Amino acid sequence: MTEKLLVQPEAEADLAEAYRWYEAQRPGLGLEFLAAVDRALERIAEQPLRHAAVHRDTRRTFLRRFPYVVFHVMRSDRVHVLAVLHQRRNPRIARNRVSRFEGG
Repeated sequence: MTEKLLVQPEAEADLAEAYRWYEAQRPGLGLEFLAAVDRALERIAEQPLRHAAVHRDTRRTFLRRFPYVVFHVMRSDRVHVLAVLHQRRNPRIARNRVSRFEGG
């Protein structure tokens, strides 16, 4: 079963920032990064609960080839992508986004 994915605005901003950085390193690399994100989002949509839970019901999915992690939560019949962060970023960023997402 494929679930509906909703990418939150902060996660979209993460993607745009990473795209710009990779594209500045080498033209076309930003598009390769976005393609890797798309593949990860497809895996998440197909089996959102398969991925490791890292904080309460927040799950993470690692990108292949790029050192980034997609943080997401399942709510009803939707998967909310809350962050797309470099693996070296502080994981509290994702936890803070979950708290804000849940209204806490």
